[in-house]
Amino acid sequence: MTDTQQANGAAPDLTKAKSTGRHAAEPTIGQLVSEASTHLSTIIQGEIALAKLELKSSVKNAGTGAGAFIGAAILLVFSLTFLFIAVAETLAHFWVERYIAFFITFGFFVLLAGLLAFIGIKKVKRVKAPQRTISTSKDTVAYLKANARRSS
Repeated sequence: MTDTQQANGAAPDLTKAKSTGRHAAEPTIGQLVSEASTHLSTIIQGEIALAKLELKSSVKNAGTGAGAFIGAAILLVFSLTFLFIAVAETLAHFWVERYIAFFITFGFFVLLAGLLAFIGIKKVKRVKAPQRTISTSKDTVAYLKANARRSS
């Protein structure tokens, strides 16, 4: 209150007393909510980035394995054509040497399909769940639940 106000008998200005009574370092509720929102957004963005990184490798292995399985299936279907031709030639020309060529071709495609299936199995077995992302997400949820209980 100024000397003039005291002399006039005016009431002291309480708004100034309220604003100066608050500690300068104490944040407001709005600032706390804004800061919490910013931190939560940063955590979520970090979780998403981690999930993308972990899943990229797994998706690549799954795609390669699926491609190898598809290749094996296609080759097996085409090799069946040669089996059927070989059987037909064998029946038409019993014990003629021409059928041997058809069986050799069939055997080659079956071996190639087996190799692709083997590669596909190995690649698919490398596919894993994103363990770090799951772990950190569980930790984040637990932390948020614990802090929600404290603030309630």
